[in-house]
Amino acid sequence: MSNDEIFAAAYREHYWAVSRYVARRLDGRSSEVEEVVAEVFTVAWRRRADLPPASLPWLYGVARNCLANAVRGFGRRRRLVERVGNDESAHGRQVAAGPDAEAPGAWVHEALARLSSADQEVLRLTAWEELGVEEVAVVLGCGTRAAAMRLHRARRRLRAEIDRLAVLGGAG
Repeated sequence: MSNDEIFAAAYREHYWAVSRYVARRLDGRSSEVEEVVAEVFTVAWRRRADLPPASLPWLYGVARNCLANAVRGFGRRRRLVERVGNDESAHGRQVAAGPDAEAPGAWVHEALARLSSADQEVLRLTAWEELGVEEVAVVLGCGTRAAAMRLHRARRRLRAEIDRLAVLGGAG
């Protein structure tokens, strides 16, 4: 099979998995998701000779890097809008959350948000992307033992945050 055919097969097989991976990390901001996914497959096309037989973890690693670049770009654009003064609050379009605004299981997301980005990523790779430790190692660019240790520590820190939130919630 040629490199072009290998790329085409990886694209057909993994496009939606990569899209979901990106969407979950960008909270479903569709135009930004499409941009990042396009960048992932552009990089994959350029590096199609490097595509491994089990390409999904490799594609997640590329997506991780593309997301980091995109988030930096989004931050630069946000700071520019703030400097220019063309934000939503300047035009009186703020929306207040209603009493039902908290989604079910929001406490898990809150606990996850309190973790470092590295802990969040290793937990998301195993829970959301359903990757095993060996595949997580490929995405993170580390050894299997290091990935297993990172996952163990991230789970321990998540448990501590969940317990901390339970205490805070129980006190109110």
